[in-house]
Amino acid sequence: MNIFLDYLVVTALFALVLLPAVVGAVRDRRIDRQLRDAERGEVLPARRESAARPVAATRRLPSWSWAKAQTAGRP
Repeated sequence: MNIFLDYLVVTALFALVLLPAVVGAVRDRRIDRQLRDAERGEVLPARRESAARPVAATRRLPSWSWAKAQTAGRP
């Protein structure tokens, strides 16, 4: 059982070390593809209409908020 755990720890550490390199390589390939498409003059596919719209969200301060307490005392 100890040998299995040793191999598991080594594999996990190897994956943690290798992960940033793999993520960087994938990102570089995506950027290279975008630059190549831009040189050719190809247009990227349009995003969906729902993804282009901003989300209208209101921010409410909680009743115990410090900011609300500071503005409450001012005339």
